[in-house]
Order: sequence, then structure tokens, then C-alpha cells
Amino acid sequence: MNLEAVLEGILFIVGNDGIDMKEIMNILDIDEVELNKVITELEAMYKEANRGIKMEILGNKLKLTTKKEHSAFYKKLVNENVVDILSQATLETLAIIAYNAPITRIKVDEIRGVSSANIVRKLVAMNFIKEIGKSDLPGHPNLYDITSDFLDYFGLSSRDELPKVELPEDEIEECDLFKSRYKEET
Repeated sequence: MNLEAVLEGILFIVGNDGIDMKEIMNILDIDEVELNKVITELEAMYKEANRGIKMEILGNKLKLTTKKEHSAFYKKLVNENVVDILSQATLETLAIIAYNAPITRIKVDEIRGVSSANIVRKLVAMNFIKEIGKSDLPGHPNLYDITSDFLDYFGLSSRDELPKVELPEDEIEECDLFKSRYKEET
């Protein structure tokens, strides 16, 4: 039996959801070494120039995706791009959650300086973030983290692929909490 063809069919059936590696091994009744061999063979086929799709591991799942070099054509088809779908405020909120997870909505609000309640609800509905538990803070607010759909949408295989963000030392100001620019009236 041609396991590469079977895997290709499985990836087609699961579509955008992708499939976990352990689940593939279970379905194909093979071990990790054999799965890696099947994946390598199938990847080689997709790397050929005459193919429009490729196989990727995004998050913790294996899935078929389109090739980035053809994206201009796909954008014409769906007439969408990241900026059209996600507002600046939504992208800002996503970035805060991605870099600071697990994080509460209240902490996101503190960082942004405005309420993010509606944006957080929207991101949960889009399955870009999810509740992962409760904080020990008073009221036990929800803790949020990014999902594999977030990773998939931005073409990342893990959080480690997020761009590194560092502020130059001259932009980091230390604040003396005991000094104030306001003076008490006497």
C-alpha cells in the first residue's frame, strides 16, 4: 500500500483543521520513524515546481497549505488580506496576548490603555485565542493564550517563531515612583 497517497488523502479530508502526528500514526498503524519517512517522501513531491500546495507542520498539526509564491493569485480569488480582516487594534491585542500569555484581559487593557473586551470576544470567536484557565487574582479572571489557528493564520509552526522584540536600552526609562511632577499645595 502507498502510505504517501493515503496520507495525502487524509490531509485532504481534514482540510484546514490539519491532523495531529500521533493521530496519523494511529490511523496508518505506523511508528514515528515510518511516519517521518512517509512525510519526507510526500514533502519531496510537493516541493516540485509544478505543484500548488505544500505540506507543513503548523502548531502541532500536519496540513496541506498553499505555496506563498502564489499568494497574489489567491488574494485575487478571495479578495482579502490580513489588514482587511484584522484591524490595527485587533492585531495589537493579538500581539500582546501572543508575547505575554498566559494573560488576563485586564492586563491586556492595562498594556493597551483602552478596553479590549470586545476585541478579546472577537478573537475567541475567531479561534485565534482561547481561555486556558483562571488567574489567582481577585475575581479569578480568565487567562488567555494563542491557538494553533493563530499560528496557522500567520504561518508559524510555534510561538518560538514570533519575531523577537527588544527595546534599545536608551528607550527604557526607569521610573521613580516616589517622585512626581505634581507638587502638593501648602
